[in-house]
Amino acid sequence: MLAVNAEIITIGDEILYGQIVDTNSAWMGTELAKIGIKVKQITSISDSAEHIVAALDEAGKRADIILMTGGLGPTKDDLTKDVLTDYFHNMLKLHEPSLADIAAIFEKRGIELTELNRQQAFLPESCTPVRNVLGTAPGMWFEQNGKVYVSMPGVPFEMKRMMTDIVLPNLKAHFKTPEIIHKVIQTTGIAESILADRLEDWELALPPHIKLAYLPHLTGVRLRLTGSGDNATILEQELQTEVEKLSQLIPNYIFAYGEVSLEEAVGDMLKERGLTIATAESCTGGYLAHKLTSIAGSSAYFMGSIVAYSNEVKMQLLGVKPETLQQHGAVSEATVREMAENVRRKLNTTIGVATSGIAGPDGGTEEKPVGTIWIAYADGEKTIAKQLNYNKTRLLNIEFTALVALNLIRQSLPATVDE
Repeated sequence: MLAVNAEIITIGDEILYGQIVDTNSAWMGTELAKIGIKVKQITSISDSAEHIVAALDEAGKRADIILMTGGLGPTKDDLTKDVLTDYFHNMLKLHEPSLADIAAIFEKRGIELTELNRQQAFLPESCTPVRNVLGTAPGMWFEQNGKVYVSMPGVPFEMKRMMTDIVLPNLKAHFKTPEIIHKVIQTTGIAESILADRLEDWELALPPHIKLAYLPHLTGVRLRLTGSGDNATILEQELQTEVEKLSQLIPNYIFAYGEVSLEEAVGDMLKERGLTIATAESCTGGYLAHKLTSIAGSSAYFMGSIVAYSNEVKMQLLGVKPETLQQHGAVSEATVREMAENVRRKLNTTIGVATSGIAGPDGGTEEKPVGTIWIAYADGEKTIAKQLNYNKTRLLNIEFTALVALNLIRQSLPATVDE
């Protein structure tokens, strides 16, 4: 089965100026993939007739489906409808159902329908109107030389409603598309280059219709297996077989399957094992607690946090010994071990986790430069401390420290609570 390819064209000077972020294309790409249509290119252009025509000409050479957003408003800088009318050698004609929809919206708002808005119901004769139940700009569906062109408003909620109700079902019916299935494997604690080296032989042996993508991000590397074919059941089985092979190659680095965050995976482990946790934070300033509590239901396992930024608070609230701070300093293995052990006892939890470091940009020394950070995990049976050395910005040092601490929790959790 031949692949069906799409191209997205976003129109608007505000996108090019950076005044708004194009979230439409990402959403459209995700939804198109679900019905077996691959986006091959996304192009952003200005509100210029010349640029719109050039983009349409180029997209028509590459794609079976061209989806456009933007430029359908009632003002003079909204050129898309007029350009499309000329491009497809049409005349504008009043579309009565669209006018009725526009009039109903104005009546509901208690506003008089203006002639400018009435003009929005005039559409190119050859297009199939795409109803807009949330706004005053109808969409337009054109077919030419076996290709489909769809123009929609740039307002995200209007475009999404059009796509969901009309455009996606009609594209699915119009084109015979392959089944496309994705499998996501979340990894952490291993660099992308090292991961790729370990997986090279397995990746090279993948069937031609299954592709692997490496998607690095702050937490780690998100692996995505994408399979395409005619039979969804067979494809699902093939993908699951490859996931199982992958799991045997890097078992210690996989923390979840599917769209699951590291903090969510850690929370699930804590909940399933009946464990509780507290944090003692210095350099992360409560960010680790924030990550843990960002998950719904975290009250089942997260008991609280002590943000001990100064040495006085470390001693008074966490019970860190003065001699520990004097001999080793706040940024040291000895200090974070005491912080983790003591917060666990003070808040009566199964686990205590601590962070202390020099986030920067100031405060470093020759012995302990900026980015020197210690983290610790304690559960009553063992205490594990780990030194981190980063050369990043202050905020990235804080974020990376919290994520590495989450991974330390994941790797160190006891199987169950002692009875």
